[in-house]
Amino acid sequence: MSNVDQAGNIPNGAAASLQSSASANYDSLKANAANAYNTVANGPVAENIKDQSAKASAEFQNLANSRQTPSRPAATGQPLTHYHSFFSELLSWNNPRASAIAYGAIATFILAVRYLDIIRWGFKLTWMVLGITLAAEIVGKTLLNSGLATQVRPRRYYTVPKETLDAVIGDVNELVNFFVIEAQRILFAENIPASAVTAFAAFLAYYLVKIVPYWGLALIGTTITFFTPLVYKNNQEVIDYQLHHASEVINAQTQQLRHTAQKSTAQATEVTKQYVGDYTAKAQQLIGRARSASPETAVKLAPKEYKDADFPEPPKDYKTTDFPVPPVKAPEEPAIKVEDPILT
Repeated sequence: MSNVDQAGNIPNGAAASLQSSASANYDSLKANAANAYNTVANGPVAENIKDQSAKASAEFQNLANSRQTPSRPAATGQPLTHYHSFFSELLSWNNPRASAIAYGAIATFILAVRYLDIIRWGFKLTWMVLGITLAAEIVGKTLLNSGLATQVRPRRYYTVPKETLDAVIGDVNELVNFFVIEAQRILFAENIPASAVTAFAAFLAYYLVKIVPYWGLALIGTTITFFTPLVYKNNQEVIDYQLHHASEVINAQTQQLRHTAQKSTAQATEVTKQYVGDYTAKAQQLIGRARSASPETAVKLAPKEYKDADFPEPPKDYKTTDFPVPPVKAPEEPAIKVEDPILT
């Protein structure tokens, strides 16, 4: 049965019936939407989301509260920055949601810089916003004698409070000092494992940079930095056992090499002493021979002093007969007489 008469008009009763039916349908639709919203808002998914959001907020609060200056200073006695505690807490995964969100944010930023033209988009957003506000101001002053941008202009422009600016500058100073101090601690090997890991990472980066772009190296470095502590935390017992076993093997080899080196050093020292002694003796012999053969280096003996007792007294009672007279022998005449020429 149609609710429209021959003239095409809807009777009042039919109109009221249609209106009530539409109102009932609207109320039913509104009730169903409210029930669906309550089901979604108060359902298990929503409760899980709320619970995870609350836990994430609590972990971020714990992370913020961890920004305390460590009690242990550097090797030079200088106090460390509160960022040492902050990054140590962040990378330890004691607050897993906060650490995961931080890693996701850094990785997303690296990929956005690589694949999104953020700078160009920034320029585009700037001219679009300025164009809209300028057009609204001109149209408003032309038609309404009052610019639309003027209507939404704040009564007082926002300014950064001095306290906030001082806090930000101090925080930036602490962050810069964190990197400066850590670079020096790594350079001067205050923490030997950290210096060794940094050297190995720089060695790998030196060769990977030839085939991997810089954004890839940044993403790889971020992933290793975040997930290495997590892997160690989940497998700490196994890793500690392997490290302890490797340390024992290295110490045993070191002791063996040290013992061998000491033994070889002792043998070399003994041989050296023996050769030095032999050459010293030979050198002394050669020097002694040279001195004995040289008249200038001969040892001069001091003159000996003689006394009267060293000489015996001559005998006093002696006779002439004690000394025999030697026989007197007449001279022999020559065989040929030579006459004296004077006498002749």
